[in-house]
Amino acid sequence: MWQLGVNIDHVATLRQARYRGMDHGEPSPVEAARHCEAAGAHGITAHLREDRRHIIDRDVKQIREVVKTRFNFEMANTPEIVAMAIDLRPDIVCLVPEKREEVTTEGGLEVAGQKPAVRETIRRLNDAGIEVSLFINPDPAQIEASAAVGAQFIELHTGQFAEAFGEEGRRKAELERLIGGARLAHGLKLNVNAGHGLNYENLASLHAVPHLQELNIGHSIISRAVFTGLQQAVRDMLDLMKGYRG
Repeated sequence: MWQLGVNIDHVATLRQARYRGMDHGEPSPVEAARHCEAAGAHGITAHLREDRRHIIDRDVKQIREVVKTRFNFEMANTPEIVAMAIDLRPDIVCLVPEKREEVTTEGGLEVAGQKPAVRETIRRLNDAGIEVSLFINPDPAQIEASAAVGAQFIELHTGQFAEAFGEEGRRKAELERLIGGARLAHGLKLNVNAGHGLNYENLASLHAVPHLQELNIGHSIISRAVFTGLQQAVRDMLDLMKGYRG
């Protein structure tokens, strides 16, 4: 069965809409993490952006203290955030690209073009006992580069698959890219996760993608939680994940 990592960034986004710059506010992403774990989530994901637009420093410190499953810390490869990760000691770090103007991460990390910098960050994090994943597009060059720099995991960016889901031809093509990418990564001894844009409608198609270990899902679960409650939204997603034989 897949593992489910719930991304709680959008809980913090809702809080910041009213309480930005304050030392309190609701809803609490820390409480969201507790509810997700209580519902059966296998891990919690949070992305500390350079501009602190949603998750902020105190959030990640408190999440690290309360999470009993697996804390996946998403971050850009910058000196400040790398140093914070080494101090924080999450279970795993996922390096992602960042653009100030984007609402959410819209593309994969360019690993092939910056191997020395990524390799050095992986070394530092591994030396601190932290596993490293790279959030990349399902492109052979990026997958091969991820193996070359020593990553333990990759997270295949499923955004293009999600965007193409309503068009059969494009959906099939993007699904084949994910299948091929997962097979290549597995052959290179990389652990394979996936995430971005996955929801209650398109998730079933990913059963065709082999070797996946964890799906990181945020927006869709938090959106459903408005109507069903967070724990039920997590359980509904876990039900859709049953029976995976990848």
